[in-house]
Amino acid sequence: MVQISEVNENQASQRENRTAAHTHIKGLGLNEHGVAKNIDGGFVGQKDAREACGIIVDLIKSKRMSGKAVLIAGPPATGKTALALAVSQELGPKVPFCPIVGSELYSAEVKKTSALMENFRKAIGLRIKETKEVYEGEVIELTPEEAENPLGGYGKTISHVIVGLRTAKGTKNLRLDPSIYESLQKERVTVGDVIYIESNTGAVKRVGRSDAYATEFDLEAEEYVPLPKGEVHKKKEIVQDVTLHDLDVANARPQGGQDVLSMMGQLLKPKKTEITDKLRSEVNKVVSKYIDQGVAELIPGVLFIDEVNMLDMEIFTYLNKALESSIAPLVILASNRGLTTVKGSDDPDIKAPHGIPPDLVDRLLIVRTLPYNFDETKIIISKRAQLENVLIAVDALTKLAEKGVNTSLRYSLQLLTPASILSTTAGRAEINVQDIEDCELLFLDSTRSTKVLTETKTFL
Repeated sequence: MVQISEVNENQASQRENRTAAHTHIKGLGLNEHGVAKNIDGGFVGQKDAREACGIIVDLIKSKRMSGKAVLIAGPPATGKTALALAVSQELGPKVPFCPIVGSELYSAEVKKTSALMENFRKAIGLRIKETKEVYEGEVIELTPEEAENPLGGYGKTISHVIVGLRTAKGTKNLRLDPSIYESLQKERVTVGDVIYIESNTGAVKRVGRSDAYATEFDLEAEEYVPLPKGEVHKKKEIVQDVTLHDLDVANARPQGGQDVLSMMGQLLKPKKTEITDKLRSEVNKVVSKYIDQGVAELIPGVLFIDEVNMLDMEIFTYLNKALESSIAPLVILASNRGLTTVKGSDDPDIKAPHGIPPDLVDRLLIVRTLPYNFDETKIIISKRAQLENVLIAVDALTKLAEKGVNTSLRYSLQLLTPASILSTTAGRAEINVQDIEDCELLFLDSTRSTKVLTETKTFL
C-alpha cells in the first residue's frame, strides 16, 4: 500500500535553519506612499532612514541617481548594512549588489585602485537581448545515421543525425550536422527531453525533461518542464544578465586552443590579475555600441562599502573620479565614526567627518541612523529569537533588552544562542533569567572587558 502524508509547513520551514546577521531583512517596509511602517520588512524603527532610502530607490528606478553616492552614518548596530541590503532588495533580484568592506581593497597582488574599479564593474549589470531563430520542442526521435569512413578502415562515422521535435502545435524532423550530434551527447539529450537548437550557430541547450514523464516521487534529480507552445521553428528572444566585470574577465582570459598545454596554461594562470584601463575602455566602447543599437540595456547596481574610514586618500581621490564616469553604479558608504583622521593625508592632526575628505562629503547624500530605544530593542530581540526558533520568557526578554540599551544590541543578540543551549542542557523549554545571567558570567561585553584591562596591570 502506498503511504500518502501531508507536508507540514512548520517542518518544511525547519530545513532552512541557518541564519545570518541579516536573514530577517526582506525590504524597506514602506507603504504605497513611501511612508515607513513602524515594524515591517524585518525593520523596527529607523523610519526617517528607511524613508530616505525609499526616495533613493525611486531615484535609481527613474535613472536619476547614476554617478551619485550615499553615506549611511550612525552608531554601531543601528542597521546601516541592513538598509543597504534592503535597497538592493527593493531594486529587484536582477540588479547587481556588491558588498565589500574598506579593508578588502588592500592586497599584495592587486593595486587598491584596480581592486576598487573591479568592484565598481561588478556592481554594473548589462542585460543583453538577442532575437534568435531556434528549433524548440520535445525530442521524440534521435537517430544518428552512419556512413563509411572516408579515410578507409573498418570503422564508420556519423554522417548526420535525425532529430524529431514535438510541440503543442505539431512535429518536425530535422537533419542535423554531425558536430551538433556531439553537442547533443555533451548535453546528454535523450528521447523525452525538451531542447532548443539555435539555427545560426547550431548551439544546443537542454531545458529539462518533459513533464509528461514526471512521476509523483520527490527523490528526482530531473527538472520537469511543460511542452513548448507554438511551432517548432520560431524566433525567440534570449535575455542574458552579465556584469561589466564578467566581460572584462572574459576578454582578459587567454583564448587558447583545446590541447592539454593551453588548458594547463589557463588553469595555472593566477586567479588575481589586474585588468588594464585600456581593456576596460575597449569593453566600454563595445557596450556603448550595443546600447545604441538597442541590443543591450545598462543596469546600474549598488556598490556598498562598509567601514569607509578604512579607505585612504588615494582611494578617495580615485573614487571621486570613478563617480564622474558615464558608467557608474550607486555607491553606498557606511561609517560609524565621527571626526577622525583621513588615512594617507599629509597632516594627521586634521580631522575630517567620518574619515572622508570634505570635497567628497559635499557630494554625498547623508542618511542618519539613530540608536534604538528600549521598546524597539525588545521587539528586535524577540523577532531574532523567533527567527532562530528560540523560546524566551518575558522577564528574560526584558533583561536582554535592558542589556541591549546599556551595552550594545549586538551583545544581547549574541547571548540568545548560548542561553538557548544552557536552557536545553538544564532541561528547560525556554530561556529564563538564570540562563541570561550565566551567559553574562561566561561572555563579557566590551565595557566590562575594557574595565578588566584597565584595572589589571598585565593582560594575563
